[in-house]
Amino acid sequence: MLHIKSLDEGLEIFKALGSEVRINIVKLLLENREMNMNELASSLGITNGALTSHIKKLEETGIIKVITEHGGHGNQKLCRVDVDKILVEVEGKEAEDENNIYNTEVRVGHYSDYEIYPTCGLATDTALVGEVDDPRYFAHPDRIKARILWFTKGYIEYIIPNLLPSATKIEQITLSLEISSEAPGVNSDWPSDISFYLNDEKIGTWTSPGDYGDVRGIFTPDWWFPNWNQYGLLKMIVINKKGTFVDGLKISDINIRKFNLDYKSTIRFKFQIEEDAKNVGGITIFGNGFGNYNQDIKVRIAYSQM
Repeated sequence: MLHIKSLDEGLEIFKALGSEVRINIVKLLLENREMNMNELASSLGITNGALTSHIKKLEETGIIKVITEHGGHGNQKLCRVDVDKILVEVEGKEAEDENNIYNTEVRVGHYSDYEIYPTCGLATDTALVGEVDDPRYFAHPDRIKARILWFTKGYIEYIIPNLLPSATKIEQITLSLEISSEAPGVNSDWPSDISFYLNDEKIGTWTSPGDYGDVRGIFTPDWWFPNWNQYGLLKMIVINKKGTFVDGLKISDINIRKFNLDYKSTIRFKFQIEEDAKNVGGITIFGNGFGNYNQDIKVRIAYSQM
């Protein structure tokens, strides 16, 4: 997999794929697994000389691999596709000198409180933590290494590090994380009402459509069980002076000013599956090393002077 972390970083790859001839080369190699230069030139209707420059661009960017094979009739160059996925992060990194913005990240296993019910479990990037469907393991010392966790109902709560400059107040909190429902096995049609709480105040509910396992997550490790949840949806939760939003859609009128948060405040954020919810479909939280986005719970806080 090619992981492009910024548009500038991916410029040469975009150029390499910005040609109909080179796209057709990739298609032919995907159909035939590997082909030599003569076969490719003949299939494309171009000369070997013209083909060479296209192959060079694709090889330099890591999209294809060229292997020299030694045979009885001399050497021949075999070409094959050398990448299965290309992931492009469009947003890129935040500017380090951005004013009045504080960025932090919370590991999936660094929760401060929980009350959960099976099905449930958690895992590091190399192994399960204890046994599945036993809530006791959420207190296991290795839980701080967890990169994924799931449960059917109950809650998990995180303390967001507050290292804002002195004499500042919080104007907006943004959380970004990969989540899904938690079905027995996997089920893409398994709605779950996931409620969000800030310092014990319910700020809104979002309904997750399902629990996804049709294909392996881009970053999900090879040892992970193929019939278990593989990836989720990247959601952005924002609470500001106008209310609470998920991916830009307002889910409640609860706004940031209700909490009077400043540089000294404790910030606790809870994800809860309520027992009396219409859709009690659980929650899975994917962290760095699982799913499709290779991130933990990212937090961005906008602040102003008091």
